[in-house]
Amino acid sequence: MSSASTPGLETPASPPDPPATPKKGVGFSLEPWVLLGPSGIWLFVLMVLPIVFIFSLSLAPGVDFGDIVNPSSLENYQRVFQAIPLRALGRSLGFAGGCTIICLVLGFPVAYWIALSAPKRWRNLLLLSFVLPLWTSSLLRTYAWLAILRRTGVLNTVLDAIGLPTIEILYTWPAVLVGMSYSYLPYMVLILYASLEKLDTRLLEASADLGAGPAETFWKVTIPQTIPGIVAGCALVGITALGDFIDPALLGGPNNLTVAGLIYKQFISRAPDWSFGSALSMVLILAVSVAIAILIRFGEAEPKR
Repeated sequence: MSSASTPGLETPASPPDPPATPKKGVGFSLEPWVLLGPSGIWLFVLMVLPIVFIFSLSLAPGVDFGDIVNPSSLENYQRVFQAIPLRALGRSLGFAGGCTIICLVLGFPVAYWIALSAPKRWRNLLLLSFVLPLWTSSLLRTYAWLAILRRTGVLNTVLDAIGLPTIEILYTWPAVLVGMSYSYLPYMVLILYASLEKLDTRLLEASADLGAGPAETFWKVTIPQTIPGIVAGCALVGITALGDFIDPALLGGPNNLTVAGLIYKQFISRAPDWSFGSALSMVLILAVSVAIAILIRFGEAEPKR
């Protein structure tokens, strides 16, 4: 057959060639490294290298200051499963979990009120009131609770003045939970406020128009929209509370030893055991890493639809 074109019909023009992609120069390829270099070096020197050193020290039993480290044994990790370390670790998890629950129960109504009910002109001032305690040292805040909870402190003075029996709460686990909850409540409120501020109030109105009560609207509309904020707040408070040393040591006394206090004793004592303290530190780092993984997995910026 002839390849000649039919009269009256024009062959469509071929599309133009796409523009050539410019080659990436050396400066462009180095740009990410230049931007990430300072912070990367900082994190590597001050976080990665110390963790590597602690891990190698945890594998060398019986190491003291100045000794040559020879990582060759898991003996220190076997000692973690003894009675005293397990009780300390369980007590730390209990304090962290209890503090997280208390902060969530107390912080959610406050964050909800500030985000949805409080006058807009007062919101920044109200948030500032929660941030103000963080401007002081955590040690000073804990000493303030010592003055409040001791036998002759403010709490018992008030109870005695109104005719109620005094209570012995200092150096008990409730005192630890009180101090820790006070320390970490601002973090929970701020994170929940950031999540509740983005709440789609039109869904709340639609739920009410469809006949849902306040409780049903809260559980089926408000909570699903704020799950990322709840997960992020619980993870932050739980991670921080898990490694808290000051509140259990000062408010709980020797009977409420946590893993952070046990680690402290391994390094600062008359008979230090740096290798066992390093093993405990690695266990604590692992627990924190698991919490961070949960935060990354479930603490999304927007809820799934």
